[in-house]
Amino acid sequence: MHSRTGKGAARALVAALAVSIGLTSASAYAEGTLRIAEQFGVVYLLLNVARDQKFIEQEGKKEGLDIKVDWAKLSGGSSVNDALLSGSVDIAAAGVGPLLTIWDRTHGRQNVKGVASLGNFPYYLVSNDPRVKSIADFTDKDRIAVPAVGVSVQSRILQYAAAKQWGDKQYDRLDKYTQAVPHPDAAAALIAGGTEINAHFGNPPFQQQELAGNPKAHIVLNSYDVLGGPSSATVLYATEKFRNENPKTYRAFVAGLADAARYVTQHPEQAADIYLRVNNAKIDRDLLIKVIKDPSVQFKVAPQNTFALAQFMHRVGVIKNEPKSWQDYFFSDPATKDGS
Repeated sequence: MHSRTGKGAARALVAALAVSIGLTSASAYAEGTLRIAEQFGVVYLLLNVARDQKFIEQEGKKEGLDIKVDWAKLSGGSSVNDALLSGSVDIAAAGVGPLLTIWDRTHGRQNVKGVASLGNFPYYLVSNDPRVKSIADFTDKDRIAVPAVGVSVQSRILQYAAAKQWGDKQYDRLDKYTQAVPHPDAAAALIAGGTEINAHFGNPPFQQQELAGNPKAHIVLNSYDVLGGPSSATVLYATEKFRNENPKTYRAFVAGLADAARYVTQHPEQAADIYLRVNNAKIDRDLLIKVIKDPSVQFKVAPQNTFALAQFMHRVGVIKNEPKSWQDYFFSDPATKDGS
């Protein structure tokens, strides 16, 4: 496994990533080669299962291809977006926020759009400070860990919540309290306590580990409450060029992802074992299975309930192009036709 972590959009990280998978930014692969950037957490379980079970490779054989998949692990939407635009990866995995940012940035040029969802997961903003009961309680004394400041889906949901609390003009009111920290490090800090990080807007299983590992840890905000119900917080996206020039590889990837979604739904305990094995994760197996079986978690590849966040981001001016529907920033494919 090719593994890299990052805390921002540093050029050095992207260059190192290109070297780590034997590429340069100008390189281009023909059909049959796929380079995927993933991040940390159970929200990437479909990718873990697709990798472990060789679903992409199996679907590739149906297309007459022997697909070779390279995997890279990054932290934060900024790093992932830079990797995609540099040509270091073909498929990027990050939050809806980073997707909308790069869709807007590349509109009319590389035309980056969503490929599929990785499922619906509630994201929790967790604090270990009993004083903090709502976002209105955060002050200059607090530091909120997010994977990427201002860009990650956690940051965008926090901004959306702030806009609902104080109005659109103050949507970025809490940004000054946020700090870019990879999820594993943020969770460790929150569980241990005694560090400047006293809150973390994370994802599964880190948020569950925090709640179980520190008696003071509690939920301050649930993403589902902000977005109005179950939603696809984490998605996959690619450039129009890659999709057009590699149609068989693209179809095999989407089909393999759908295979993984069915597998996880039907075999949650085996999926948990795959997560532990692929990530060499140090998490209680029973807690992990509980996360996967949580009724609020849904493993599906069609995106759900993403448009409200897109409208918000345009309304406050963080994206210039106004999406008229979710289909503006997702490619049109049978697997995702029932999205929203």
